Amino acid sequence: MTTTPSIFDPATMGTITLRNRFIRAATHEGMANPDGTPTDSLEKLYLRLAKGGAGAIITGHTAVTLQGKCSYPGMMTMHDDALVAPSRKLVEAVHREGASVILQLSHAGRQTRSSVTGMTTVAPSRLRDRVFNEELPHELSEGEIGAIIDAFAKAVVRAMLAGYDGVELHLAHGYLLSQFLSGYTNRRRDRWGGTLENRFRIVSEIMKRIRQRTGDYPVLAKINGYDAMPGGMRLGEATAIAGMLESAGCTAVEISSGIVSEGFSIMRGPRLPVEPLLAAQFRLASTPRILKPALAGILPFIAPATPKTLKRYNIDSARAIKKTVSIPVIAVGGIHTREDAVVAIADGDADFVSMSRPFIIEPDIVRKMLDGSQHCSKCIQCNYCAVMIETGPLRCWYGRMPETPKR
Repeated sequence: MTTTPSIFDPATMGTITLRNRFIRAATHEGMANPDGTPTDSLEKLYLRLAKGGAGAIITGHTAVTLQGKCSYPGMMTMHDDALVAPSRKLVEAVHREGASVILQLSHAGRQTRSSVTGMTTVAPSRLRDRVFNEELPHELSEGEIGAIIDAFAKAVVRAMLAGYDGVELHLAHGYLLSQFLSGYTNRRRDRWGGTLENRFRIVSEIMKRIRQRTGDYPVLAKINGYDAMPGGMRLGEATAIAGMLESAGCTAVEISSGIVSEGFSIMRGPRLPVEPLLAAQFRLASTPRILKPALAGILPFIAPATPKTLKRYNIDSARAIKKTVSIPVIAVGGIHTREDAVVAIADGDADFVSMSRPFIIEPDIVRKMLDGSQHCSKCIQCNYCAVMIETGPLRCWYGRMPETPKR
């Protein structure tokens, strides 16, 4: 007789044992020091998440090179051996509270600004980004691709030495590895582009290098099940990529969707967060004050933000991919209620669920769901948090911004 798994029971993911199947999804916290090390504020946040019952915490995306940093402030990096010791302190603190912690590794590629990083943006192909749109990125050479592969592998070794329970490769949302995987952003005609196998080559080489250096150390991957770009990711290719990841030795796959170039609809909110956009988005914030009221009225029409659904919007992709792989599948996106999470596991759509915004407003949401005191996140999906991160550390705004002082 087969027992239906419970989201509240311990579960394993490779060599990681989680006390439950709830995962805090990678969320940019903006709480790193200028040298890329975690701050005390970040440690306090992770302790609140751990004490609040999360089975595992996936860190905010962490750059493997300085050129690969995003343009938002306070990003962690793992580009140097000197970063190992400060990270170990953070990890040990989380472990004392019973949670696992997984380091998400990323390279921004063209989704950053050279005016912020001080370095040229790079990409598989010279294709301007619709959102950052600062410059045509430099197309990576064979040697430069090799250096990035090595940077990922070295960052994984450092994560292992720091005591992280595993790493997650960020292959989603339009960052560099996602750019290689997508036919929309990868227009190359050499061995790094064209067929899906060629577009996947950089990931397979990273996985090969990691396995040579770390053995069976857990390596997760976050992938897009789909996006809305012409020639972009579709579920058939995503399913094939999940299979390739399993063959390459990947421990688990997390299924997300969308890239930044799609615009504000990937935020999945009931309305466009106009006020924070005008206050923080690097282009709109510089709009003369006299013009902002008019722009506020126009933005919802030129940048609509309401998608077809706000709930469980990656479950169908996770379900399809889970049918084709034997490694654990993690579903993320629009899972805001106890029932959403319980059903996803009980119905076999996913092996774990990860959440971001519910943990921002309530770091102890898992404990509340476990003891039955609360069944739904208080998050209203205003997405102020996702915009205001451009100017400072992560926090919940709950659809309200400070009033502008009267002059």
